[in-house]
Amino acid sequence: MSVRQGTACGGPAHVGAAGAHAEGFTLIELVVVVSIAGILAAVALPRYVNLQRDARVAKAQAIHGAIRSAALLAKVRCDLDVAGGVAGQCTPAGGQVNMEGASIPMVNRYPAGTPNGIDAAAQVNAADGIIIAGRNPRTYRMQGAAEPRNCQIVYSEAPAQGLPPVTAIEVAGC
Repeated sequence: MSVRQGTACGGPAHVGAAGAHAEGFTLIELVVVVSIAGILAAVALPRYVNLQRDARVAKAQAIHGAIRSAALLAKVRCDLDVAGGVAGQCTPAGGQVNMEGASIPMVNRYPAGTPNGIDAAAQVNAADGIIIAGRNPRTYRMQGAAEPRNCQIVYSEAPAQGLPPVTAIEVAGC
């Protein structure tokens, strides 16, 4: 009675024409593995691309919120200065306010659309992965966006006393 030995894993040995053991995967095993990898790639890749877009949209929304909040905080500081009669500070048409040690220039009781104005008040800078350009309106575009002009925040100074600044966000091209 002869006993046939298995492979190291305990499975049956494959014996080739010359009597040697064949090693490796069969063609059908390789086809199944490649098919599964292809299906996973087809499902995962679009989700990964959407995650990058979603991150840019979230970043734009966060910057938009920071700009709006900073504008309102600066206005409240300005209103307090005007009501308290603080000399050399904010006036109904201009002046400046102090926010966390930074002197913020004001226009109609809101931050000016400049680097020293709304950028400093909101603590937004290009190191945050955004492209900042212009002065009234001031634009903030997300780096890496598919259509940068359609993935941006726009800040326009308050047009007159008693009117707030205009902020707009566009995320269709993120």
